[in-house]
Amino acid sequence: MTAGSPYDVLGSQVRFTGRVISLVSDEVVMADGSLAVRDYIRHPGAVGIVALDDAGRVLLIHQYRHPVRQKLWEIPAGLLDVSGEPPLSAARRELHEEGAITADRWDLLLDTYNSPGSSDEAIRIFLARDVHPVADADRYLGEAEEAGMELRWVDLDAAVSWAMCGTILNAMCSLGVLAASLARPDGFAALGPAASPWPPPVAP
Repeated sequence: MTAGSPYDVLGSQVRFTGRVISLVSDEVVMADGSLAVRDYIRHPGAVGIVALDDAGRVLLIHQYRHPVRQKLWEIPAGLLDVSGEPPLSAARRELHEEGAITADRWDLLLDTYNSPGSSDEAIRIFLARDVHPVADADRYLGEAEEAGMELRWVDLDAAVSWAMCGTILNAMCSLGVLAASLARPDGFAALGPAASPWPPPVAP
């Protein structure tokens, strides 16, 4: 776009920088030529993993989330906060740390923006299969909210029901189990390669 065309950013100011996120204000040219200020959260992105065992069960974790003051059922997940680390490598690490398992088969389940009206956070959710437990000596000892998390293997159909009835409230978890259920009838043949380019391509 040329200068002054719709949605050009004329100026940007970082108003707050925290441990993970920043709050940014951009001055943006609207389609009618007017100017508007848009505040949003700049986020490093995240990965999540729908891990399925041979019995068709998905691994869920029960973790405390302070902003909503409750424990939520989630899939293993983590931030893309290591510079240069590919999303697949981050997913393998998070599955090991949070789920205490490894997986031999990985597929790309879906990409999504978590809340594009207020954040640039992009999320990649993987499907992990052919899973194996981590040896006790190699288990990650969680800290803070991750200490003592409950792990539970839940039938995928039951997890879908949990998402539909509000037992699962975490958006990434709901998207993951619903997408896995939709992709299951053809044996997940339509899924993309786990090492697909990141960030997600711009939609047409």
